[in-house]
Amino acid sequence: MAKSSSTDAVTLIRSLRSAYAATPTNLKIIDLYVVFAIATALIQWIYMGIVGSFPFNSFLSGLLSCVGTAVLAVCLRIQVNKENKEFKDLAPERAFADFVLCNLVLHLVIMNFLG
Repeated sequence: MAKSSSTDAVTLIRSLRSAYAATPTNLKIIDLYVVFAIATALIQWIYMGIVGSFPFNSFLSGLLSCVGTAVLAVCLRIQVNKENKEFKDLAPERAFADFVLCNLVLHLVIMNFLG
């Protein structure tokens, strides 16, 4: 039973790797940005666990900034993906402008939350 599940896992990883190899470069760059934002949020969470969270608003602002930016980047990836039929009429420049504007609003709110 364990032998078949391990071969299934290897087959799944190989199929995911081959499917991701066909992904366009611009989507891979957005994926890398999302991974960076989530990794930064995890580093902040670990730092808060080790050192403490004395200015708690600062911790929350940093964490929400990273998570919010990652969510907006995922939305950008969905809109820019050519295989997504829901946003076929949306130009990639318009999607990027929306991403920048939403990031600006997000970070203005976060700066206001800092005090």
